[in-house]
Amino acid sequence: MLKLSEPVAITMWDFSWLERRWDGAGYEDWERALDDLAERGYDAVRIDAYPHFVEWGPERSFELIPTWHFCHWGAAMRTDVRILPALTDFIAACRDRKIKVGLSTWFREDVDNVRMRVVSPETLARIWIKTLDVIKRAGLLDAILYLDLCNEWPGDKWAPFFKNDPPTPEFVWNGNTPKSQAYLKRACEVVRQAYPDMPLTVSINPDVRTDKPLDFSFMDFFEPHLWLAQQRGFYAHVQPPKHDPYDIRIMEAVAKNAAAVYRADPKHWLDGLTEIIDLNAAYSRRHHRGLMTTECWAIVDYTDGPRFDWNWVKEVCAIGTERAAASGRWFGIATSNFCGPQFVGMWRDIAWHQRLTQLIRAAPLDAELTLA
Repeated sequence: MLKLSEPVAITMWDFSWLERRWDGAGYEDWERALDDLAERGYDAVRIDAYPHFVEWGPERSFELIPTWHFCHWGAAMRTDVRILPALTDFIAACRDRKIKVGLSTWFREDVDNVRMRVVSPETLARIWIKTLDVIKRAGLLDAILYLDLCNEWPGDKWAPFFKNDPPTPEFVWNGNTPKSQAYLKRACEVVRQAYPDMPLTVSINPDVRTDKPLDFSFMDFFEPHLWLAQQRGFYAHVQPPKHDPYDIRIMEAVAKNAAAVYRADPKHWLDGLTEIIDLNAAYSRRHHRGLMTTECWAIVDYTDGPRFDWNWVKEVCAIGTERAAASGRWFGIATSNFCGPQFVGMWRDIAWHQRLTQLIRAAPLDAELTLA
């Protein structure tokens, strides 16, 4: 079980740290971006380590297909990336600033769809072991906070190589199945054979409402992603039911409606957020595992642009951060999923970040989660 002396204030830089390096994209100068992150009080960052590319071509160039066109994570059009030495260079820059690194992967799609070569839990484990080996040879293993084997498992956007059972639409993003559990448990077992001291997790949302009797104790902590917008039917009031990340009308609907829907009844929506935070805290206590949340609190997709109002987002994110911090169960808390230089409306409010990161790092931790 992962234990820390105090909570970390963590942000998610996903695959943006490597893909958004053109002029003005926010990460073209890692030194400046990380200095700005430290100025805001963050001491940890979660990134995509691209383990499938480390395994099948660490020093070659991969042409990536965009995940979406109107969100500012990663590149909105095709781009080329080379993983090494970029990965170790970035981790070294983090360590220089005493910023810990959480490793994860979104299994980004390239034109050859290399990610589909992950054919078993042993393969998933092998590519992560190789990635950790690369980091170890660079003398940087002490900079790694934890390893998350896959973002938002088993969503077909991020883990299309895994077919859930039952293979029906409602289970595509549901990791709370026996097949999913067995797959992840085996992958963690293999990684632990090589790296027994590396804290391991997989970012799934446990079924905290029914507490299904699935054993996820092979994870050292849980990494749920929690948003107000996914509670109480918020999105049904905001955007069309079919979510197409390539259709600008979806983001136009969010820009037009999200703030107004929230402002019309903030207590109703905030009660939904605090309820899901409290349910996860209770689940954490029952299963004796701490929590780390890096994507959270207000809304999933948002950006800078006409009609986009960051004030309600900051209001909700502050409330979510404060609720999680007070629970004693979170030893890693993000202030939002927009804490990066490409989201100008969130990034520029330095005082807002500093207030919340100070609160996070001073938050109490239950005794079972704390280093003696």
